[in-house]
Amino acid sequence: MGRYRPPAAPKSPYITRTGYERLNLELQRLWKRRHIVTEALSAAAAEGDRSENAEYIYRKKELREIDYRIRYLQKRLPALTVVDRTPDAVDRVFFGARVTLEDDNGETICYRIVGPDEFDPKTNAISMDSPLAKGLLKKQLDDEVSVLTPGGTEHFVITEIEYPET
Repeated sequence: MGRYRPPAAPKSPYITRTGYERLNLELQRLWKRRHIVTEALSAAAAEGDRSENAEYIYRKKELREIDYRIRYLQKRLPALTVVDRTPDAVDRVFFGARVTLEDDNGETICYRIVGPDEFDPKTNAISMDSPLAKGLLKKQLDDEVSVLTPGGTEHFVITEIEYPET
């Protein structure tokens, strides 16, 4: 018997227009990929003994992963709310904002606050459910933000807030 894990907290239902289009495109690609994998699986199954057929085992696992992702996207996409307008108070940090922060050492870093389905560490897009984004939301220019991280508490000052086109 496995160890009990409480269910994960629900993700925020917000997403930018480009993030929504990206997920839709991923779903379409998965359906095309599924068709190719299904044909390959059928060909591998026709070869005979399935218990020692590596191609059959691999394709079955690949199909299971594709189906899992398709099911997730089919449930998630209708539940999402696309946020494609700039908030009325552009001097505060809200969803979709690009925020430039300065730490105690004087180093600056820029983050974009996006939905949990589109965060990307490579582009500094952080989820609105992350501790840093929660600490930034509703703050203004020159506000100081303290965030509890695994390495200890970090302090930042907001130096710039902008809302790029989504």
